[in-house]
Amino acid sequence: MQININMIQEKDKSYDIYIDELKTLSFDTKVAIITNPTVSKYHLDKVLSLIKADELHVITISDGEEYKNLETIEYILNECFKLRLDRKSILVALGGGVIGDMTGFAASIFQRGIGFVQIPTTLLAQVDASVGGKTGVNSKYGKNLIGSFWQPLAVHCDTKFLETLPKREFGAGVAEIIKMAVTFDKDFFEWLERHDLNQKDDLKSAILKSIQTKACVVSKDEREAGIRAVLNYGHTFAHVVENETKYKSYLHGEAVSIGMVMANELAIRLGILSNQEALRVKYLLQRYDLPIDYEIKSAQDFYEHFFLDKKSNKNKITFVLPKHIGGYEMRDDIEKELIIGVLRDFE
Repeated sequence: MQININMIQEKDKSYDIYIDELKTLSFDTKVAIITNPTVSKYHLDKVLSLIKADELHVITISDGEEYKNLETIEYILNECFKLRLDRKSILVALGGGVIGDMTGFAASIFQRGIGFVQIPTTLLAQVDASVGGKTGVNSKYGKNLIGSFWQPLAVHCDTKFLETLPKREFGAGVAEIIKMAVTFDKDFFEWLERHDLNQKDDLKSAILKSIQTKACVVSKDEREAGIRAVLNYGHTFAHVVENETKYKSYLHGEAVSIGMVMANELAIRLGILSNQEALRVKYLLQRYDLPIDYEIKSAQDFYEHFFLDKKSNKNKITFVLPKHIGGYEMRDDIEKELIIGVLRDFE
């Protein structure tokens, strides 16, 4: 199956997302695959057999969110120079969201920008991280604060890669699927309540629907000037959780799960989400063993971290909140006392 991301404002950035078994990919240039040891063990041989190129190389980086930094980017770039890649060369991201984000960022700055292709191997990457051209790395101040918008040449989603996923990684991807349903599609959310994503056919349907949703949003708003920001539901809270735990305690999707629960509490206090609706979201997250609790050490410190979020502007924090199930509100006018009150519930 093929989905096109038609970039409305910049047609030359349009590309296709393929949801199917990975086929032979041919390139008339040098290609370097960026991956990590965990992914290599399961999938590298298969991908190497399917890529045809003038030269084919592999650059292996350490596995884990804690390595998503400028030091790793410098390593990737230095390896590209050693391999004598040029402006027509292509990088291939083989891995999850961390690999995709870093490969895209490296491609965007190597010799002022070269092409890259996404081959996502985790559920989270297939439904979210690989689609839309957000690239970047973390800093000590927060998540993904250094990066660029750089669209891939193509995205190839092979669901067979998901057969080797650990349970936690699978759940982390489900969190992103739920995120999109809560804010954009009530019918899809109700479908998720009735179906089991551990079943192959249901999972394929959910992946397709999630990619279609994100593709539609990104096509309208590449640089997150409007509707694309809604995809950050739960993320304003989640990024603080990840930063506080130094990216070692939670997978990104797990932090997003916690962030959605926190955002829902804020929405309840604003009167735009009912307690019953919030419980439905919480129950759906729990079905996939996703965390819904987090112990905040200091509500005030947690609050101050919000201002390092990319969505903050002019000392105002923008929150994406569910307006009932299937709708959303973006708010930057919420009083500090109300926000602190929600955070104290988690102390």
